[in-house]
Amino acid sequence: MEKRLFFVYNPRAGKGLIKSKLADIVDVFVKAGYETIIYPTQAKGDGYERVMEYQSKVDAVVCSGGDGTLDEVVSALMACGSAVPVGYIPAGSTNDFASSLSIPKDMVRAAEAVARGALYRCDVGRFNAGTFVYIAAFGLFTDVAYETNQNLKNILGHVAYILEGAKRLLDIRAYHCEISAEGRILEGDFIYGMITNSRSVGGFKHLTGKNVDMSDGLFEVTLIRKPKNALELNEIITSLLLAEDKTDMIHSFKTSSITIESEEEISWTLDGEYGGSHQQVVVENRKQAMALFLEG
Repeated sequence: MEKRLFFVYNPRAGKGLIKSKLADIVDVFVKAGYETIIYPTQAKGDGYERVMEYQSKVDAVVCSGGDGTLDEVVSALMACGSAVPVGYIPAGSTNDFASSLSIPKDMVRAAEAVARGALYRCDVGRFNAGTFVYIAAFGLFTDVAYETNQNLKNILGHVAYILEGAKRLLDIRAYHCEISAEGRILEGDFIYGMITNSRSVGGFKHLTGKNVDMSDGLFEVTLIRKPKNALELNEIITSLLLAEDKTDMIHSFKTSSITIESEEEISWTLDGEYGGSHQQVVVENRKQAMALFLEG
C-alpha cells in the first residue's frame, strides 16, 4: 500500500526560495513511494492546525520554513501524542535547529534525506503546557526574532537580527528570579536566560557548549546575571564571543528539568516565536520524543 506524506511549507520564509524548488521536492517524495499532500501556510498558527488535521492520516509529516514553522509542526504532534516521523527542509533566515543536526541547506538534498528514511530520536522540550523544539529564552534580545519584520529577514538574512538587536544595547532590563534545577538553586537579577537543545543559537555555534547531545535527555542552560559595572559587562561579552564560561556572571549547566519563578511576568521566546508572559515556568525534557528524518 502506498505511503502518505503531508508536506506543509511557509511560502514566505527565506526569500520564498521554495517556490522554485517545490516541484523537485515533491518529485523526490513521489519517487520514494509517497502520495504527497501539499499545503502552503496562510497565516501564523496555520501549520499547527493543518498538522492536527492530517497527522492521523499520513505516515510522515514534512515541513519547510524557519524554526517557527518546525515548532508549529512538532507542537501539534506532541499535543496529540502522535509518533509520526518528522522531516525538516530549512528555508528560514537562521535555521539553528537544522544547523545543529547538519540538515542540508540545499532543499532537494534535505528532501532526499527524508526519502531515505533514516530516523534520529531527538529530545523535545515541554514548557508549562506547551512545546518547544530547541530553545526557550527570556531577557535581552529574545524578542528580536519575532519582532524583526519578515521582509527585512528575507532581504538581509541573519544581519537583520543583529540590526534589530543592536537597538536594545542601551536598554538592558533585569528580572529577579529564583531558579531551581535538580538540587541547584539560584536567585538574583538576570538579564538573559536560555534553555536549549541545540548546538547553534542565533546563528552562532557553541554558545551552548561544545559537547551537546540532542538526544541525551538533558538541556543546556545559560543564565546571565545583571552586570553592576562596565567591567562585569565586558566579562560577559568576552565569554559569549569566545563561547567560554570564564566569569561568575554566567551560569552554565545541564539539567533535565528546571523551574523559574519571577517577581513579575516575563516574556518568553520559544523557537524564535513569542511564547507568552509568565511568572512561573516549568520546563522538562521529553527525551527522544521526536522521530526526525536525518541523512544516514
